[in-house]
Amino acid sequence: MENSFLRHLFRGGLILSAFIGASACPLSLHAATVRSIEVTNEKISGVVVDAETGEALPGVAVSVTGRTARAVTDAKGHFSIDATTGVNLRFSFIGYETATMKAVNGMTVQLRIKDNNLNEAVVVGYGVQRRNSMTGSMQTVKGADLTSTTTTPNVGNMLVGKVPGVDVVPGSGQPGSMGSIIIRGKSTINGSTDPLWVIDGVIVGSDPGDINPDDIQSFTILKDAASTAIYGSQGANGVIVVTTKHAAMGNIKIGVTAKTGISVLNNGHVHMMNGQELYDYYSSFSNAAEIAFPRWNNDLRNSNFDWWKEATHIGSTQEYGLTLSGGTEKMRNFFSIATYKENGAVRGYDYTRFNLRYKLEFRPYTWLTIRPSFDGSKTNIEDRQRDVTSMYSMLPWDNPYDEKGKPVKNYSDTWVNSNSTNYLYELQYNWAKSNEYRFNGNIDFDIRLTDWLTFSSVNSYRWFTEKDKSYTDPRTSGAEDIGRVSESSSIGERRYTNQLLRFDKSFGLWGINALLGYEFNDGKFSPSSSSGTGIMKGYSELDVTTTPEAVGGNDYEWAVQSYFLNANAQYDNKYMAQLSLRRDGASNFGANKKYGNFYSISAGWVISQEKWFTPTWVDYMKLRAAYGSVGQRPHTLFPQYSLYNIGSSYNGTPGALLSQIGNPNLTWEKTFTTGIGLDLNILKCLRLTFDYYHKKTNNLLYQVPISGVVGVTSIWNNIGEMTNNGFEFSLGWDIINRDDLYWGFNANFGTNKNEIKKLYSGTSQIILNDNPSTATTLLKPGLSIDTYYLREWAGVDKDNGRPMWYKTDDNGNRVITHNYAEANPVTLNKDANPDFYGGFSSNARWKGFDAQIVFGFSVGGYLYNYSREEYDSDGAYTDRNQMRLKKGWSRWTKPGENATHPLASYNNDTNSNKRSSRYLEDASFLKLRSLNIGYTWKLPQWSIESLRLYFSAENLFTITKYSGVDPELPASNLRDNSGARFASRSMNAGPAVYPSVRRFSLGLNINF
Repeated sequence: MENSFLRHLFRGGLILSAFIGASACPLSLHAATVRSIEVTNEKISGVVVDAETGEALPGVAVSVTGRTARAVTDAKGHFSIDATTGVNLRFSFIGYETATMKAVNGMTVQLRIKDNNLNEAVVVGYGVQRRNSMTGSMQTVKGADLTSTTTTPNVGNMLVGKVPGVDVVPGSGQPGSMGSIIIRGKSTINGSTDPLWVIDGVIVGSDPGDINPDDIQSFTILKDAASTAIYGSQGANGVIVVTTKHAAMGNIKIGVTAKTGISVLNNGHVHMMNGQELYDYYSSFSNAAEIAFPRWNNDLRNSNFDWWKEATHIGSTQEYGLTLSGGTEKMRNFFSIATYKENGAVRGYDYTRFNLRYKLEFRPYTWLTIRPSFDGSKTNIEDRQRDVTSMYSMLPWDNPYDEKGKPVKNYSDTWVNSNSTNYLYELQYNWAKSNEYRFNGNIDFDIRLTDWLTFSSVNSYRWFTEKDKSYTDPRTSGAEDIGRVSESSSIGERRYTNQLLRFDKSFGLWGINALLGYEFNDGKFSPSSSSGTGIMKGYSELDVTTTPEAVGGNDYEWAVQSYFLNANAQYDNKYMAQLSLRRDGASNFGANKKYGNFYSISAGWVISQEKWFTPTWVDYMKLRAAYGSVGQRPHTLFPQYSLYNIGSSYNGTPGALLSQIGNPNLTWEKTFTTGIGLDLNILKCLRLTFDYYHKKTNNLLYQVPISGVVGVTSIWNNIGEMTNNGFEFSLGWDIINRDDLYWGFNANFGTNKNEIKKLYSGTSQIILNDNPSTATTLLKPGLSIDTYYLREWAGVDKDNGRPMWYKTDDNGNRVITHNYAEANPVTLNKDANPDFYGGFSSNARWKGFDAQIVFGFSVGGYLYNYSREEYDSDGAYTDRNQMRLKKGWSRWTKPGENATHPLASYNNDTNSNKRSSRYLEDASFLKLRSLNIGYTWKLPQWSIESLRLYFSAENLFTITKYSGVDPELPASNLRDNSGARFASRSMNAGPAVYPSVRRFSLGLNINF
């Protein structure tokens, strides 16, 4: 595999060397040329620079007032124009104040920045562009704007509510959890919806890894075809480009960060009954005489153990970091080290992570830059966590401790629910541990062939290993009398190289930059596991087990190879165009469908630069349009092959059993996106962005159910088409902007409507998630892919308190039935997608003080609250606690009463708590996500450049009608066959949801 990788690397180098070699001769001649400013009687020459930095400004338009003579500065800021001394010269450049000066030969012109936002350099696909020259839809978020207000070890969670069109569901309150990110709606049915992460030019997949958030310089979220098509099949779900901090030239700078805080579980609207409430509830049953608990008496009203309080406490968080950076023009260094430690708010879960990063930029010659770097992390988890489900389900009548304060044994006859285990008894013996190590090394370099042609190479190797171990004591129910030791480990590696030839040159009023590239990316993931039983209590090594129980292991490999071209052209700083072409080859398609072609074309028009555009209240106006395609591969590695399970056996004889039917004609899922956008700055203080997009996806990839006659129940196929349409809006408003006082407001808003357009092969519909513990969904033309397909709840019969549903009679009419079995599932006019979502924030600065407040919201969208099937069961489940009725709910007690809940009974057999639209709830919410207040001191007398002390609070309140723990359902963290972690977002809230937490932190940042 190593030799294969080198062949691909050299193949890319050879392809591009042909272009480099072709220009080798003129390069040496050009290098020896000395540029000088021409001095003649007919021409005025000079240079234009940035007034603050002194850097040359290429592309500045120079004109003679009242005449037609025009010129544009070159790459070094020089210009030469037909003019005479003393005439007025006009200098204009997007993002800078227009200047008019008397012509003097050899003049130096300083332009001042008009709008930092327009002139900002933005990291995009394989390069950097000025914001004013971009034709695509993208959003940049600075890392400093997030780390001061968000406490999380996972960088994806930092983007919650920050970017229009980016729907982020944060991880749960469990330390280290990973959130789910969907950009501009789901473009696939059952594949990963996570965006592609690109870190310092390296494609790393759906898993950003364990980056230290304080190392991040900026995020750039690429959303439309113009910005994502350059990534081809890997950009279907959008792209998040991360740029980490690097060293600036100058004396060594030292940065120290420290943060400490506490966390408290936020239980939402879920309040379980205490002993008195539960006894009164059971006593109200219509058949209370049939209650058969071993201890059923009035004393239970005074038995009130708080399982929630027992399982939770005030969690704690500590973060510490150190950075060193600096250097000369030839060599610059950046070094950072950080540690993050969190003790979970559910007792018994400790998460610790260490991060290290080093970046070197070495310029031995003016034409050569070498950038080696490496970063690594170590994560430790100690897991004796209290059982989240038991926090809700255990009866308050049952005390887990005996009179001596020791945990009672399982199935205690002192409990009302004597058929249950005591997880606290188990936890005094059982434990689990996890250790993960990650490493990434880069050797990148740039060769400047001329001032307009550069060869760049990025070469990365990523490696990780994880080891998990668990011990189950012989005294516990998980492995009673035998005990169990289980170990699992995995090793993953990912190799990446790209070779780029960059062209950047001005021709009069024209500016053209382009790149030609080759890219190869492959990986290997090797998991293994083993377990043994028969151990003496307290011994936890596999070597002391007497009976091997299970063993497993596998190797997964994959590869992607790509060729691509990207070209940008702009004329007179007013008209921009971009073209991207890419050809991807992937290992998980058959030989006849191995390669896919992707492209985009986009354009921009700066209307405000036109001479005829006269509104003085408009500072900047740009129209953007784009069309292009991206692709999606199956989430499994070998769908094209028929596979056999050779671990099967018959009567002890090993053999092979068909496990998958291959499809060599499986082809790329493709998404074609059309988008238009408008960027508008007005009144010197308002920045507005509008975007509309239409995404059409065809050849949807899906594992289609088939007859199981041969032992296989599904096959990968391309099944249909769907669309996503949406509108995005963002606002930035500088309400007050003075030297010592600033107050600003920002908002973002997004909508997305998803619809299945076609199912292939004459299929009318496909039922998904049809199992008892989830809400069923349906794929059908005309509907969203997240449409619920359930029995329809009709409420409570006010005459007798019985539950009711709707059924379809023989005439096709919808009528009421009291029989759950007669009610037929129907398509509900409710799906999981919100009607719109977004966030808004306000920040202020006054002298040394600063403050920021951030809100997030979502309106529309439904969530199936499965936990209510168990905890709001009308007496069907008598072995677990029940929810208090939420405000506005009521239970039927007498004829004629309108109630939300039917008559309750012991061991209720009416099926009122079975899967139906009864538990489908509106998940709209408004959240105060964060509040941050700080003060910064300048202390030069102590060699301290700045010292900032701040306080932050997160998740302070949520306004919602949803009756569960959190309407932002936490995502499940999984790992695919390539070893990448990803977050799977569910439409169902189960009984074991780890709640989100409220955090309160105190932080200190010192820069020397």
